[in-house]
Amino acid sequence: MPVLTISSARKAFGKVLALDGASFELHQGELLALLGPNGAGKTTLIRAITGRVRLDGGEVRVFDRVVHGGQTPRELGIVPQEVAIYPLMTARENLRAFGSLHGLTGQQLTDQVEWALRRTGLTDRSAEPIKQFSGGMRRRLNIACGILHRPRIVLLDEPTVGVDPQSRDHIYDVLGELRADGISLLLTTHHLEEAEARCSRTVIIDHGKVIASGTLAELVDRTVGRHRLVTLRTDAPLAQGALPATIEIDQVDPRVLRARLSDVALELPELLSRLHGAGRAVEDVDVRGPSLQAVFIHLTGRELRE
Repeated sequence: MPVLTISSARKAFGKVLALDGASFELHQGELLALLGPNGAGKTTLIRAITGRVRLDGGEVRVFDRVVHGGQTPRELGIVPQEVAIYPLMTARENLRAFGSLHGLTGQQLTDQVEWALRRTGLTDRSAEPIKQFSGGMRRRLNIACGILHRPRIVLLDEPTVGVDPQSRDHIYDVLGELRADGISLLLTTHHLEEAEARCSRTVIIDHGKVIASGTLAELVDRTVGRHRLVTLRTDAPLAQGALPATIEIDQVDPRVLRARLSDVALELPELLSRLHGAGRAVEDVDVRGPSLQAVFIHLTGRELRE
């Protein structure tokens, strides 16, 4: 049974249709990426899951119980994009404050605060005021506040925005430990390379509808195909007509060639042989498989969204 089910979710704000029948599921222990351009409906959908937006149609179910507007299920943990902590308090004081808001008291509150500090690697800095924390440490404390009550589902809105690579890796280590505990994670992000590398499945939403969902391999098969993009740099430009028309020559640097190959093992040696026969040495070769970014652009287009 899915831990979270969104079925035909619809929501309009005046004449603006924010959600237009969006549907998908989140499974136990899964890290699911929710992607979409600006204005696609992601924020409205997250607010509907938390009970902060009442849907006009469809429903949200958490562990097969319908979520009603104004009521946030206790099984949910929320990590907002904006760092929502008290800057003049210490990490431990912040956690105790948020724990009290979740209804934790006494020894249970103390135990959960220590657990959250350990889980996010902040125990050694727990007595310091937040104003002395780096951006990455504040992000980790933001996560600690969201998981303090040990939710079974955690919604994370851009949890790594504005942090350095080391902090980003640490945050994903924390998320990996949560998954190992059976916690399900729904992640929104504009870092497509992170979603590709870290998430087990991806849901892409646009104009209020889910337009694609699945693993990277499934999305690639349904959209751009599994060809490989090969980029080569030669020691000098080639004469016009020396290669087939399917080989693209870079307009800025004519020594750079690009080709889409279906079978790299078969087609690349032939291409290299032709370059050698044309009297050109190959200085560099780069082979890239289809990416989540290619899928995303294919589905949502290249135009800017405001």
